[in-house]
Amino acid sequence: MSTQAKVAVGGVAVGVILLWLLPLWAALLVMIGVPVIAFLALDPAQRRRLRRVTRKEIGR
Repeated sequence: MSTQAKVAVGGVAVGVILLWLLPLWAALLVMIGVPVIAFLALDPAQRRRLRRVTRKEIGR
């Protein structure tokens, strides 16, 4: 299993646990807010590189 697949499985597991422990709105806020904050924490050059790599991998 690739590293990206492990991260995806872990993210789904955390999401399910959050939905079970927190109200729906709080769980959604955490699941959407954490990746958005992480993206905004990158500098502009890193954001451009991340967008470019993601677009190339979509065409595979």
